[in-house]
Amino acid sequence: MTGFWVDAWDPSYAAAVDADGDGPAQESAAVLDPDVEVPAAAWTPMPYPADLRPPATVLLVDGVRRVDARVWTAEPDGTSYPGLAASYAAGVVRCNLRAGLAVLDALLVERGLFTASPSATEVGSGQVRYPVHRITQADLPSLHQAVQGPLAALEVRAATAARAEPDRGDLLVVDGPLRGRAHLPRAVGYVKTHRRQYLPPELTAVVTGLPPGHRTPLFRLGTSWQRFSWYLRLPGGSGAPWSGVVRVECSIELTVPAAVALADLSVVTVPRFAATAYKDPRAPQNLVPIAGLEQRLRARLGDAALLHRTLTRAAAQPALRS
Repeated sequence: MTGFWVDAWDPSYAAAVDADGDGPAQESAAVLDPDVEVPAAAWTPMPYPADLRPPATVLLVDGVRRVDARVWTAEPDGTSYPGLAASYAAGVVRCNLRAGLAVLDALLVERGLFTASPSATEVGSGQVRYPVHRITQADLPSLHQAVQGPLAALEVRAATAARAEPDRGDLLVVDGPLRGRAHLPRAVGYVKTHRRQYLPPELTAVVTGLPPGHRTPLFRLGTSWQRFSWYLRLPGGSGAPWSGVVRVECSIELTVPAAVALADLSVVTVPRFAATAYKDPRAPQNLVPIAGLEQRLRARLGDAALLHRTLTRAAAQPALRS
């Protein structure tokens, strides 16, 4: 590349110049099969599995990301490309329910320069390096979306490292959708925000009528990928229809009985980690171990101002661009 510049604007604001583009493709329309566990006509809150004990070990996985700077590169033909220099981290909280202990495990940090520039090279200084992640579309929404893939891969690495000594009785809870991590054994995805209502009104009424600590029957959900899913209401909500409701999902590769077993296990396990309103504004959905993990991971990303200066210096000194 013939030129590299760091956008002077704080990366927490919109870019000084927006690149044209249509943005990333939207998820396809959902295909729903509600007859997995019981027929749709028989949907009702599932009984609490009173005879089921939670696992001895619960692993909660999460990741965070931050844009350290927006950058621009220039090609020999005069074409310029926007880019993002981003830091991202993933880690695991290992909860020993029998001992009442929680420890942080497998905290990993990576950085990357995300750009469509064909000639971009790694930038940084000393131990701080931003390897190139080349993407096909140059618009800013695509750049932001591109960070998610390496972050998900880092979460898989963290979860795998935390399971270096296999415990076949554990449960892995991934904060967010399970996509890209569905191959992990005994894993569920934990989705605490609802951007779409997948169910028809008569089944949505079952969701909004869930008592705390109960779930809906399983349903098969197909968007751009397939999974089993169910809704679960946590204790401590405000009483509003969707307060305390989360959506949980597991791999479509499981048998239906195995998926049902995971759903029941989530009912007796996940609610015990629900946050309280006086401690967390995202209560009860933002699980207590996840909130603590997010805080620690953000600290591991490094000082944002210092990293921005490192990138600015790399732009001014070609020797720091390898």
